[in-house]
Amino acid sequence: MDLKEIQNLIKFVAKSGASEVKLEMDDIKITIKTASDESKETTIVQHLPVSNPVTPQTVTPVKATPPATTPTATESSPASEDDSKYLTIKSPIIGTLYRKPSPDKPTFVEVGDTIKEGDVLCIIEAMKLFNEIESEISGKVVKVLVDDSSPVEFDQPLFLIDPS
Repeated sequence: MDLKEIQNLIKFVAKSGASEVKLEMDDIKITIKTASDESKETTIVQHLPVSNPVTPQTVTPVKATPPATTPTATESSPASEDDSKYLTIKSPIIGTLYRKPSPDKPTFVEVGDTIKEGDVLCIIEAMKLFNEIESEISGKVVKVLVDDSSPVEFDQPLFLIDPS
């Protein structure tokens, strides 16, 4: 099971409203737990060597609640401009966001930079894996919604992009 399949599984569990999903196969065990609204979403994944096709073992359904997002320090007053004309780039995974490739390097993108599809916007570290987050759209960076080295949740807004 590769990282993309695990990310898709996490997305599916978050949207389904299930509180816990456990997958066990011969060589891999994955447990995904989502907490209640007052605490953050938690994901636990354990890998053993190579994987086989995924077979769900246990699904515990609960009433569907949207994932809670935590505002960050860089977010300003609610909708200072008409933010509806901007596109939002959201976090595809849970982890720690880094705006630079290393502490002594410049940031990937700043407000005012023009980006194109495929440009690296940031890195999210999840379980000691560094995942480059690439832009799926072209445009101009209008707002950075998260600080460097801050934790991010699945589907949390990261950047506002003006596509025009």
